[in-house]
Amino acid sequence: MGNNANAIQMLQQQRLLLQLEYETEKEAYRQQTESIGIGRKVKRGDAWWPLRVGKSYYNSLNQLAVEVYRTTDNDIEHNFEFGRPVMFFAHDNASDTKAPTIRYFRFAGVVSYVDGDRMVVTVPDNAPLIDLQGTENVGVQLSFDETSYRLMMEALDRAIRGKGRMGYLRDLFYNKNVKPETFTFQPMHFPYLNRTQEQAVNEVLRAKDVAIVHGPPGTGKTTTLVEAIRETLMRESQVLVCAQSNMAVDWISEKLVDRGINVLRIGNPTRVNDKMLSFTYERRFEGHPDYPQLWALRKAIRDLRSHRKRGDEKYHQNLESLKSRATELEIRINSELFGEARVIASTLVGAANRLLGGQKYATLFIDEAAQALEAACWIPLRRVSRVVLAGDHCQLPPTVKSIAALKAGLGKTLMERIVETHPETVTLLKIQYRMNDDIMRFSSNYFYNGQVESAPEVRFRGILDLDTPMTWIDTSEFSENSEDSELSFKEEFVGESFGRINTNEAMLTLHVLQNYFSKIGRQRLLDERIDVGIISPYRAQVQLLRRMLMKREYFKPFRRLISVNTVDGFQGQERDVIVISLVRSNDEGQIGFLRDLRRMNVAITRARMKVIILGDRQTLTRHPFYRQLWKYITQLNHTNYEDNLTDSTDDCPNSDESDGTAV
Repeated sequence: MGNNANAIQMLQQQRLLLQLEYETEKEAYRQQTESIGIGRKVKRGDAWWPLRVGKSYYNSLNQLAVEVYRTTDNDIEHNFEFGRPVMFFAHDNASDTKAPTIRYFRFAGVVSYVDGDRMVVTVPDNAPLIDLQGTENVGVQLSFDETSYRLMMEALDRAIRGKGRMGYLRDLFYNKNVKPETFTFQPMHFPYLNRTQEQAVNEVLRAKDVAIVHGPPGTGKTTTLVEAIRETLMRESQVLVCAQSNMAVDWISEKLVDRGINVLRIGNPTRVNDKMLSFTYERRFEGHPDYPQLWALRKAIRDLRSHRKRGDEKYHQNLESLKSRATELEIRINSELFGEARVIASTLVGAANRLLGGQKYATLFIDEAAQALEAACWIPLRRVSRVVLAGDHCQLPPTVKSIAALKAGLGKTLMERIVETHPETVTLLKIQYRMNDDIMRFSSNYFYNGQVESAPEVRFRGILDLDTPMTWIDTSEFSENSEDSELSFKEEFVGESFGRINTNEAMLTLHVLQNYFSKIGRQRLLDERIDVGIISPYRAQVQLLRRMLMKREYFKPFRRLISVNTVDGFQGQERDVIVISLVRSNDEGQIGFLRDLRRMNVAITRARMKVIILGDRQTLTRHPFYRQLWKYITQLNHTNYEDNLTDSTDDCPNSDESDGTAV
């Protein structure tokens, strides 16, 4: 009984922390809405303004939808995607006498999908769309996401009360003494997988309760997961596949479809193309042969409601008759679509969709599980009897806004918890196919106990002969050697939200890249499509670098080959060359959230052939991780480096709680 009580206590603690996170985020949203101007929201990608409002119609799921078009700032990356709640507003221009005012419309909407500069938003049936279509200077902005929090709270409550299979899994996850059960059978052989991938698939098939596939960068986690799902479907009629983000769900769904598996995607994809849309529930629903008949019935219901005559005694009778025929048809179409699908795919929050009401599955696969709050994982867990988690808890963690909640453990994921309590459920994928060995080795030694090795075909990957795969350009040397204060490489704050930038470091970043491009040669860059990622942990620095890049004539022919983004923006991606601008440079040795070393792991391991880091060595190397990285790169560049790092650390170091002051 004690074990049960411990699990319940821990989940109650999670619920309190989630409540704290909810209140923090809601308050931050309120303050932001009151203080940040519309122009700033547009720049951050959280609003479109001004809009052109297009037609409204009922979609195939019988929701009232309205189309809107963005008319300016088309190059800004925005944050609108399926399922996100939005609000419409009218922005009255300031006259000489009055400041501009913002008036919000009194109905909420939800993004159905976004395609370039066109967005479809579903709204309540009674939403006054005529007002919206008749108003000038209309915009749309993201609003606070109450629904996700409500669903996560409900999921934790269900886990706390859980009996039967759910109660068993809850107690297992939190208790070292309860051992996960497994089947026993001879290992199966998969000729197109390497030995650790093969082992991972076998462990997934043997697990009765839980299995974890730990995939460091470039080790083929998705390939392994797709194979595990295929093999599971040899034994089960249907599985549930979830991930934290829409993008991750799209990625795994696309790979499954490529292997000929019938996927039914609940929700709309982030990239709207025919291939991706073809396996969405909405597109399949309207493609069903019975759909035209259902559409006619729904139209008849709407017509009957809008033309209701006083004293019409047959009104209710006719309405009920039409509604029951429509419901019957809808149930029939649904059961056919769900009946023929082998994989049901959705985000973790999307697994609460009413379409899945009452559905049960033997197995749940959660991809990118190390990026999901534990509460979100409990949403689909109610529907299944075993779970397979795939991800890497040494890469990006979940986003937590409340510092107090983060310190008290809200950022600890279900995957991390199970790795701690049941390490025997984990298979580490050990062969990577992305990076030059010198790039991989630092990450392998620091984060994966030296267990990850490079496949022979990538071990010596490189662009230039005799090039060193990793370079660190120390900006403190420039500051010291300069008498001119304008050439200082110190960080500074900008803008209303106090974004952190380092202007001279940004200029040097582009200068260094231009030099490297000159060595490679214009024609070769274009012919071989050598691509580059410029990464900075700070969003303000990313925007500064993007602006500078657009202005620099030299880079014009290479625009399509260069992308600039935050570490989070590069998650799951790779480039031939990665350039990292670390920004921090101060006399106190403060490095802020650069102490979350998982972010640095992600940044470095995006590169296939070359990593160039720009940063102030004096500021950064007060922290042991950056000191070790500097030492490693210095040794690499002196060619007689030793193979092993000296002070290796424990499994998946997260962040160093000391503030990086003098060591």
